[in-house]
Amino acid sequence: MTEYAKGALFRSNKILHLIITILLLFGCLHFFYQDQEHTLLFSIIYSFLALFMMRTYNAYQIGMSRIRTLVYSQLLANIVAIAVLYFLMVLDRLKFFSPLPLLGVLGIQFIWNFLWSCLTNTFYFKLHQPERTVIIYNDKDDLLRLSEIENYERKFCIENTIQGTAIELSELLHEISSFKAVFIVGINETLRNEIEKYCVEKNIYCYIMPHVGDIITMGSKHMELFSVPVFRVTRAAPNIEYAALKRGMDIIISLLGIILLSPFMLLTALAIKLYDGENVIYKQVRLTKDRREFYIYKFRSMKVDAERDGVARLASDNDDRITPIGKVIRACRLDELPQLFNILRGDMSIVGPRPERPEIAEQYEQILPSFSLRLQVRAGLTGLAQVYGKYNTDPYDKLRMDLMYINNMSLLKDLKLIFATVKVLFMKDSTSGISDGQTTAVTENKDKKNTLHQEKIR
Repeated sequence: MTEYAKGALFRSNKILHLIITILLLFGCLHFFYQDQEHTLLFSIIYSFLALFMMRTYNAYQIGMSRIRTLVYSQLLANIVAIAVLYFLMVLDRLKFFSPLPLLGVLGIQFIWNFLWSCLTNTFYFKLHQPERTVIIYNDKDDLLRLSEIENYERKFCIENTIQGTAIELSELLHEISSFKAVFIVGINETLRNEIEKYCVEKNIYCYIMPHVGDIITMGSKHMELFSVPVFRVTRAAPNIEYAALKRGMDIIISLLGIILLSPFMLLTALAIKLYDGENVIYKQVRLTKDRREFYIYKFRSMKVDAERDGVARLASDNDDRITPIGKVIRACRLDELPQLFNILRGDMSIVGPRPERPEIAEQYEQILPSFSLRLQVRAGLTGLAQVYGKYNTDPYDKLRMDLMYINNMSLLKDLKLIFATVKVLFMKDSTSGISDGQTTAVTENKDKKNTLHQEKIR
């Protein structure tokens, strides 16, 4: 079977999954709520909601996600879509009604998701053998950046690693000619371009870890000025319509969040106060758009003298500065809730780069000057780096993810990131601290050289 035929087969299978998911909801509305006038309308609304949520949570990444991840993503998409639909149905009827039939269909959808994911994933790997893979790198630190590829052994079979700058181009291209997939990390642009062109010509899958300059160029605009291609690269400047809608969304969501989450905030504040009788709210200077300083508000999760030595540091694994109450609220992200007031005031946005402390930002910028590019937009509560990265993610990787957002901002992307944040709230990996003994997310190798050094000189 050709790759095109395989792709069409699995795309059809995904469409089938979505259709049956929608039909289950349609049957529930038709037989239990007996609202013939609105059954079709609400089913159509649910169809768009379900499709949007499935894409937001990467619920159809067959071959790239474990079965439990697929089921979790699909279930979460179903839950959010049904919750929004129920809210709309309540608004339509102007009264609350029993959600039990909807919960019942959610249970059936869970069983369907599990069966579909198991069968489809098994079938996928019967048709697809692991891709024979080679990694082309610049230095050993680059290989560490790709260490997570070991979790995808059923997708990629790493058979060789080549230091790209250590051999001649012709020899390098000959070496990769027999592989199905090539990963490129840390290689300079000139050599990388030659490898890319060769891979396209030979139909080899080419995976690239981009430099900051690549991401900035992605957000450029094609200008039809001359008889040659020209791209205009500028500072991030969203149009006035998007800026107004984004600010309006920030105000509405923060207000609703404050109202709906006030019981949780009250309980959290009470627990902190009862534990040690000290201040409930912790405020700290952070940086937002154009390097403006502001006080960020959080529920205090550490001891009051956590930085009595005057050294600014991130939380580490097994950090003894975190109180027992703090461990709970940090795991549930309850410590972040007071930032809704920062958003309402305009210091922050719902979506944007996380605000860094001036001292830590300065340390990052000494090693990686382009880190300041994150300050082109207002700081945010969530964002691309928060959803797809971790608390201890390397600053250079955070920068790349933040710039991917900054250079491609849109209201749809903001909505997707807001809903995607719900998924990571229940994933422990996203709250992992830095290693014990570190003060920032900058890591060191065995020779005590900073892993960002090579990125500084590229």
